[in-house]
Amino acid sequence: MPEVYVAHPEYAFPRNFKGYGEKGIKGLRWPNDARIAISFVINYEEGGERSVMKGDGVSETSLREYPATQRINERDYSGESEFEYGSRAGWWRIFKLFNDYKMKFTLYAVGAAVEEQPEVVTRCVEEGHDIASHAYRWIDHYSIGVEAEKQHIRDNIIALKKLSGYAPKGWYYGRPSPQSRALIPMVYEEMGEELLWASDAYADDVPYWVDLPQERDVDTPKGCLMVPYSYDCNDFKFLNNGPGFRSASSFSEYLINAFDVLYEEGKTGAPKMMTIGLHNRIIGRPGRFKALHDFVKYISAKEGVWVATRTEIAESFREQFPYKKGQLA
Repeated sequence: MPEVYVAHPEYAFPRNFKGYGEKGIKGLRWPNDARIAISFVINYEEGGERSVMKGDGVSETSLREYPATQRINERDYSGESEFEYGSRAGWWRIFKLFNDYKMKFTLYAVGAAVEEQPEVVTRCVEEGHDIASHAYRWIDHYSIGVEAEKQHIRDNIIALKKLSGYAPKGWYYGRPSPQSRALIPMVYEEMGEELLWASDAYADDVPYWVDLPQERDVDTPKGCLMVPYSYDCNDFKFLNNGPGFRSASSFSEYLINAFDVLYEEGKTGAPKMMTIGLHNRIIGRPGRFKALHDFVKYISAKEGVWVATRTEIAESFREQFPYKKGQLA
């Protein structure tokens, strides 16, 4: 029997298969009685990926156009330039689209990446978009150890606060360790900063609370609000090796189908949330970009649609459903 790598009990969470049950969450209302909250997320990773220049000893192979093999202690100029396309061209194409339609998005900012291009953060702040954390580096965190991971969390809070003027209110790793979900709110607490939400979860169509293991014996626990992310409505499936999108039209069709179902469910007084995950170097390519533009145009013509940042969604949910220990979805 192989050894199973799980979090230490100090950082472990129970599983929850029940959720909100057959009737769904009761009493949830989005602003202006919107049927659906739409969360666009832009993952800004360019410059934070694995690189021998960053001391990682290997080059990045994940989410690449070309099926790459890992280079050991050797620069991969082709791979580096794929990422550079995202920051040089793809980012500005996507940024302009959302500004033209006056839609707010959440930036999942990798600290080391936006430090290479600070203008990304300053322009987001100027336009009213949301800055959230996507870790200090876009690397796997499962093997770096608890204290090292806590330092990574501190590093990104400091980096993003320096660039944006505030500590990120939300966090998404994407490549977490079994300890990450507990460590993030722990470090925020230690630093005296406010964490409103986390998103390394995919378990529902609306936010939900989780108890924190470090708060088992605390008189006034805060819990952690999970604002679920999406792997299905996500452009990374253009580049993965499994089931994915092979054309721009298949991506836009899938997004529209998902929207239509959730939008219809919202008629019954059970408003939902839809997350669309985007990457500069993927959807920012012209041949794929039209799919995003088509979807944005489609929802812009619908009534009862609230395009919001993840922090806005979290704030609305927290106001209506304050945390109560042990009373979880």
